[in-house]
Amino acid sequence: MSEADTGPDSPRSTEKDPSDWVTGDEPATGAQKSYLHTLAREAGEDVPDDINKADASKKIDELQDETGRGQ
Repeated sequence: MSEADTGPDSPRSTEKDPSDWVTGDEPATGAQKSYLHTLAREAGEDVPDDINKADASKKIDELQDETGRGQ
């Protein structure tokens, strides 16, 4: 990703940090869990089943970077 993709005028800069989500403490959605477990399996990591929405989103971003799926 280039500097232009992450600057203050890029669409990504308007994304809200998962830590600030009103529903961040709720359990992760089925879609999040499914994708997260797929990424975790590819990365050779374990993910707890009781992960919340905010933590799942952060872990997905981390594992996408690690596995190359987020490019």
